[in-house]
Amino acid sequence: MSAVHEPPIRPEYVAPQRAAPAPALVSTGPVNRWGWLSKPAILLALVILWELLARWVDNDLLLPGALQTARAFIDGIASGELIGYVTVSLAILVQGFLLGVAIAFLLTWLAVSNRFGRELIDTLTSMFNPLPAIALLPLALLWFGLGKGSLLMVLVHSVVWPLTLNASAGFRAVPETLRMAGRNYGLGGLRMVLQILVPAALPSILSGLKIGWAFAWRTLIAAELVFGSTSGQGGLGWYIFQNRNELFTDKVFAGLATVILIGLAIERCVFQTLERVTVRRWGMQR
Repeated sequence: MSAVHEPPIRPEYVAPQRAAPAPALVSTGPVNRWGWLSKPAILLALVILWELLARWVDNDLLLPGALQTARAFIDGIASGELIGYVTVSLAILVQGFLLGVAIAFLLTWLAVSNRFGRELIDTLTSMFNPLPAIALLPLALLWFGLGKGSLLMVLVHSVVWPLTLNASAGFRAVPETLRMAGRNYGLGGLRMVLQILVPAALPSILSGLKIGWAFAWRTLIAAELVFGSTSGQGGLGWYIFQNRNELFTDKVFAGLATVILIGLAIERCVFQTLERVTVRRWGMQR
């Protein structure tokens, strides 16, 4: 009797074999465990290097040490002198930055609305973005005099062009598929902008805000090195300039350290928080 052969099984009916899941890689190394200490460790190393270099130079007039600068900083905070100068600078900075942001978004809307607006804004950004804001200070003094108006002019210039450039580039880079999806859901006009275009372009907008903030902060300090803010009240740059004239080098370094600390605080508390609750949460940035 001949053997009975089973018919061959077609491959599409064979159940696929599931591969065993790869074990999760859990890193317990010191990098992940102590990663939050990396930036403070870098700052501490720089401070130690600064102190050692000051001791090697051994001239407080040229290079005060980190400890001497810290004492001048604490004395300025305790007396309220340094806080007063910082308050004046931040008040001017907030006004100029918000005004620049409003103008930048108006120009961005013009750039994305039609072709003529896009060409106009491209031309304007090519002309004025490379122009240093501090170079406009003599013209600002001629137009607005010695006061807040001159500072606001140079601050607005330092914010408008980088923010307009980044925001308009972000809106143009929004994929057409997202626009089509928005139209399929019945979105249009302002709802399309707020619910589709702005979230998609938000990484570029945040980059523009960070660049504009940095430009505005350093422009303000440079402008205040020339004159006080308004009505005889000086800002942080004026504090640095006055102490340089009086040869209080430790106070000069305390003012510079204040500029750096404010920059770090704004970056950490404002921009990183904004990124964490938006673009990182949405998976648009690592």
